Amino acid sequence: MKARNIEEGRRDMIDKLVVISGTANRELAEGVCAHLNIRLTNTLISRFSDGEIRVKIEENIRGKDVFIIQPTCPPVNENIMELLILLDAAKRASPRRVTAVIPYFGYARQDRKDQPRVPITAKLVANLLTTAGADRILTLDLHAGQLQGFFDIPLDHLYALNVFLEYFEEIKENNNLTVVSPDVGGIKMARAYAKRLKAGLAIVDKRRNTPDSVEVMHILGEVKDKNVILVDDIIATGSSLVEAASALKKAGANRIYACVTHGVLSKNAVEKLEKSEIDFLVITDSIPLGEKKSLKIKVVSVSRLFAEAIRRIHQEESISILFGPLE
Repeated sequence: MKARNIEEGRRDMIDKLVVISGTANRELAEGVCAHLNIRLTNTLISRFSDGEIRVKIEENIRGKDVFIIQPTCPPVNENIMELLILLDAAKRASPRRVTAVIPYFGYARQDRKDQPRVPITAKLVANLLTTAGADRILTLDLHAGQLQGFFDIPLDHLYALNVFLEYFEEIKENNNLTVVSPDVGGIKMARAYAKRLKAGLAIVDKRRNTPDSVEVMHILGEVKDKNVILVDDIIATGSSLVEAASALKKAGANRIYACVTHGVLSKNAVEKLEKSEIDFLVITDSIPLGEKKSLKIKVVSVSRLFAEAIRRIHQEESISILFGPLE
């Protein structure tokens, strides 16, 4: 009887669970489906002659539990628009529920009015996703936790913490270790890593001169003769991490590693990384690496994490165990 119930549960997952991928990171979506032991739903995504996005879901999804996987990474506006159109196409096909799975949430850094007459673009994007038809959001390592409050629909916020910890445990680089936050805003995340790795904690006090350049002012904590891990949620131009690594090396740090959830790696970030004091950078596949290759860049997959979250949401199980709250 128990075996029959398990088999019926698996059959229900196959029959009722639908995963659709946009074009932003199809490889990650395929990895998620491999862990779920299902296939990606056939979807046509192309462009009309004037550049407009054309979408057609080529299978029946009526009454199904639909998950649309699409990080809003560069080209950000194209990928956001594609996600909105996918949501609208799915919603009009009478599914039971539509969940937007956004491994990387673009515009997350525009989350407040830090100057006069500027928008709160992250809130605007949240509104657009809801209007387009999302019933639920599943995302990873938001730039600021308060972004969850921008949504009027349920949002599940995953952390890459355990994925990175598994990597560092495998390479056994946790001796004489100090975890470093590259700025004051990342203290909570750095503390969680330090606690799990049984390591020390330090903070880089920096001043941002322009959106793409920073100046390190002080290092708070002991890093002399330590192996250090810089932890952050996003690496875009790489200025923050590179400057922090340089300051840490001058302060007497030994080996310097970095683990960052979202590898945007814009402009000449890879070139900066190659010339920096960072021994290697570990990122997740929330954003496809593409042509931005470097021997210093290691990629770990979050496909299993998202697959388990999707399975639990579909089966109406708690996913709090996957949140890995930063305490």
